[in-house]
Parts: sequence; structure tokens; C-alpha cells
Amino acid sequence: MIPFIDLRSQYHSLKQEIDGAIARVLEHGQYIMGPEVAEMEQALAAYTGSEHCIAVASGTEALLISLMALGIGPGDEVIMPAFTFAATAEVVVLASATPVLIDIEPHTCNVDAALIEAAITKRTRAIMPVSLYGQTADMQEINALAERHGLAVIEDGAQSFGAEYLGRKSCAVSTLGCTSFFPSKPLGCYGDGGAIFTDDSALALACSEIRVHGQSGRYHHTRIGVGGRMDTLQCAVVLTKLKRFEWEIARRVEIGERYNRLLSERGIERVSQKQDRTSVFAQYTIFVDDRETVQRTLEAAGIPTAVHYPAPLSEQPAYRDRCVFGPLPHSEQASRRVLSLPMHAYLEQSDQDRIVDAVAKAVAGK
Repeated sequence: MIPFIDLRSQYHSLKQEIDGAIARVLEHGQYIMGPEVAEMEQALAAYTGSEHCIAVASGTEALLISLMALGIGPGDEVIMPAFTFAATAEVVVLASATPVLIDIEPHTCNVDAALIEAAITKRTRAIMPVSLYGQTADMQEINALAERHGLAVIEDGAQSFGAEYLGRKSCAVSTLGCTSFFPSKPLGCYGDGGAIFTDDSALALACSEIRVHGQSGRYHHTRIGVGGRMDTLQCAVVLTKLKRFEWEIARRVEIGERYNRLLSERGIERVSQKQDRTSVFAQYTIFVDDRETVQRTLEAAGIPTAVHYPAPLSEQPAYRDRCVFGPLPHSEQASRRVLSLPMHAYLEQSDQDRIVDAVAKAVAGK
């Protein structure tokens, strides 16, 4: 079976460095807010070009803490794409606000920026574009629109860390940028972890205090907060992987572009990338009809697949009655047709050729 994501090969390529980083944390014993936390924050802020990076417990916590720092709550609305992982809406509901779902571009599966203005009401407080499958949404248009209406923009960059948009890194292209270090992400740790990025010092301070139960000092609680810290061991892992991250991005781009060429030659539809930005190919996703049959055929050939995502938020039982939305034809169509193929920096050409050949045969019904 070809691995869908090859974390084993990644670990073995960095084994000595990762083992050493973990051993140093075990030796000093500062498992919560140890020195590696601040070191990682400084390194990632420098990497993205952001003024501030705040390490948090997960990508979901990053989004929730960002909403809390902005003071978003009951009666407020946050505009987001309908086609995304549940966490994007989950945090808005947890903040007692209302997700407003709009449709996506059919070819990139990112939010359609042209639809945002019509969704803005007097209750709108923020726009939350999701940088799906490894590339950002149309952030220039979104930021300009937000500025005209006095709104914040929170980029959900859980899948796009390392990608660039008009020369700026993902997570450094809006009021607040959030990412995840879940193990399968382009830059992942060995558990849960995430980060918030911003150039706004007041928001950075708020996020930093909210993540430690709203404390501005030990046992001095000036805000309502959460237990949202990223532990030291996970920060040590991210710091180590960061040293090899640019090489991994280059490999992902090489493999992603080769997929593009080979699949286009076979007439397979795929998620497209725009010319003014880069993608880190967090997933490599195609469009197929009769998806379940294609998946079964590929599984029989030893090729794993995944579906990101099988239903828009408007069809999820927990959210359909808590969201505002209109027609979502592209989100609904994407949820029925998307299929993600094996994608990682260690994918060999021979395996990729095998995958492409099997996909072409499965789509053709052979």
C-alpha cells in the first residue's frame, strides 16, 4: 500500500535532530511554556514576516482565540466558505456568533470573493477565508473589501502554511492568520498544535493572555480565556522540522506540478492553482464522478484516498440550523466529487506514475 502521507520517512530523515530536540526538553523538564515555545514563535514570525506569532494548542484554538481577541460574540456574524472543515464554523458557534456561509470558486474550491459583499450586514464583524488544499484565497480583494466595511479578516491557513500570495506568506496576509501543526499538515508536529500571526500588538497581547486563561500575570485574570497553550515538546518538533521545511515545500511543488501535468494528459479534472500565488499542496485533490466506485477500485490497487470534505457545512447536522446561507451549488458539487490522492514530500516518481495510471483506469471504469 502506498502511504497517503509518509510521516515515517520524514521522521527517519530527521531522526537524530528530532530525538535530540525531544531529549533536551525531557532533560530541562519545562513541558509547559518552556524555552522552545518562545524560540518557535520567534522563528515562525520571522519565517512569515509577521510581527507576532502566538503558539497555541491547535489550529482550532487559534481560530477561537482570534475571535475572542476581536471581541466577537452574541449577535455578530462571520462570513466564511460553506466548503471547509467543521472547525471553521465550530469556533464561531462556540463564540456565540453566527457563521454566514457563501459559495466557493468551482476550480480552486476557495471562497468566491465576489460573493462576500452581498453577504455583509450590519451584524458582520469578520471575514474568515479558508486557504484550502494549500493555496490562499483572493486575499487582496478580501482585505480591500474588509477595509471598506471596517471588518477584520482571519485567514484559516491550516492547510497553507508556507504558501505565498503576491510575495507574502500565508498567515501574514490579513488582520490575523491562523495555522495548524496537526501531524498531517505541511509543517506538522507529533500531536496537536497551532499558531496565530498578526502585526497588531494589541491583538497579539490579547491572544497571548487568552491562551493562558486570560492571565496578564500569574493568577491575575484580566480577560476570559482558555487553556490554549502549545506544549514545549511539540514546539521542539516544529522547530526541528522547520529547518527542512523549504526543501519539503519545493518537493511538494515539484510533485504537485507533475501530478498536474500527468493527470491533465489523462483528461482528469483537478483543483487548479492560480498564477499569482503558490501552493504547498497540503492535499492533492481531483474531481471524479461516482466517487465511491473510484475509491474502491483504487483501494483494491493499493492506493489510499481521502475526501476533503464529503458535505458542505450547510448539510452538517450540527451546523445547518446555526448558520445563515443561500444557494451553494459549487460547494454541494465539490462535496460530491472531490477526491484526494497520496501527497507528501517523499513520494517517489514510480509510485506517482502508478497512482496516475490507476486513477485514469478507475475513472474510465476499467
